[in-house]
Amino acid sequence: MLISVALGQVLSLLICGISLTSKYLSEDFHANTPVFQSFLNYILLFLVYTTTLAVRQGEENLLAILRRRWWKYMILGLIDLEANYLVVKAYQYTTLTSIQLLDCFVIPVVILLSWFFLLIRYKAVHFIGIVVCILGMGCMAGADVLVGRQQGAGENKLVGDLLVLGGATLYGISNVWEEYIIRTLSRVEFLGMIGLFGAFFSGIQLAIMEHKELLKVPWDWQIGLLYVGFSACMFGLYSFMPVVIKKTSATSVNLSLLTADLYSLFCGLFLFHYKFSGLYLLSFFTILIGLVLYSSTSTYIAQDPRVYKQFRNPSGPVVDLPTTAQVEPSVTYTSLGQETEEEPHVRVA
Repeated sequence: MLISVALGQVLSLLICGISLTSKYLSEDFHANTPVFQSFLNYILLFLVYTTTLAVRQGEENLLAILRRRWWKYMILGLIDLEANYLVVKAYQYTTLTSIQLLDCFVIPVVILLSWFFLLIRYKAVHFIGIVVCILGMGCMAGADVLVGRQQGAGENKLVGDLLVLGGATLYGISNVWEEYIIRTLSRVEFLGMIGLFGAFFSGIQLAIMEHKELLKVPWDWQIGLLYVGFSACMFGLYSFMPVVIKKTSATSVNLSLLTADLYSLFCGLFLFHYKFSGLYLLSFFTILIGLVLYSSTSTYIAQDPRVYKQFRNPSGPVVDLPTTAQVEPSVTYTSLGQETEEEPHVRVA
């Protein structure tokens, strides 16, 4: 349980680094280039993971994967890119508090998709933990109002709020799809395909929408260092998140990421002279309590054993085995807690 919580906080710290470098780029150097920043991350993923797939042999080779399921990864790459873009774009229209609260919409999206598509089942303690985490976010939003942290209020608040909801929905789809792939295929395949199609689509979007903004950037060593820092944190987040999702779940990861705004705030107290409120500490510990409650009990999967095999699209011939009697459908309960080799699988016919 403690390991699960700690792994989630590592992801939150990486997001904190992403937020700080983005803030410096946009406010101090007026470099509003969200697509270019995503493009740098996808290029790194391409260089590391896509090239790894390219040199593999057999069914795990890049060309073999593309032949079988290229269109699925194309859709996933587009979803992942637009999720990042919509949330960053929302800062131009709505308030920081609205973004923090509405971004929590990703949690019910992940829960519903996990329930219907991954067949994950939750217990009462999981829902209690989720509610406690969301209450902690509400406490942080209230503290923002009290100390006057309303940065980001822009032209049209409704447009900004809709952008956040759209981005949160796409994030939820991407995270659940990611969990599905890394549990049935491999982490390297997921990251390699995201790097390939993410770089392709972000390159097109960069050329169409952001090339003028890129020319306005006053390039110097400080800006270059900020872009390097942002790319390093984003690459670390993408590389490490599949590891954490496989050990926990997409729902647990998104609950853990609620503390990322608080880490950014604590850094901002020293770097940007934010005003402090005791409610921030209360919010932080409330979210941690919710995470501990959620992680204290394992979720489980109720599924037909053939469900996860459908994504593999085996190239070999299908052999029909003779059956002597009609087999009743079964339900498999599999723990999603810390993975151990000794953990037995209980089958209930």
